[in-house]
Amino acid sequence: MELVAIVTLLAIAEFIIFGVQVGSARGKYGIPAPATTGHEMFERQFRVHYNTLEQLIIFLPGLWLFGFYIGNTWAAGIGAVYLVGRVLYAVSYVKDPASRGRGMLLSVLPCWLLIIGGLAGAIWHLIST
Repeated sequence: MELVAIVTLLAIAEFIIFGVQVGSARGKYGIPAPATTGHEMFERQFRVHYNTLEQLIIFLPGLWLFGFYIGNTWAAGIGAVYLVGRVLYAVSYVKDPASRGRGMLLSVLPCWLLIIGGLAGAIWHLIST
């Protein structure tokens, strides 16, 4: 499960980096805490970070359950697509929110694959033992 652990830690590092970018934008555009609005570029960074948090709630359990029941190499590969998708989402969303589609697709589809695969694997394991 080392590959799954590596992808997990990379996903968390990616989330931390997005958080640092929010903090940087907060300072750059003079948005005092706890405000979450005020300048469009800050709001874009904030939304990238928050949306990534929303996706992590789905991604991480799916990644681990898929890795356990289906295979960790496949889980890590699908997880790598998620990581790339999140970067593409972040870059495109900050540039122009309307262009975020491809990055969103490359991060949402892996989440669903991992969740469905993990669930199917758990059910299969349950009924076959």
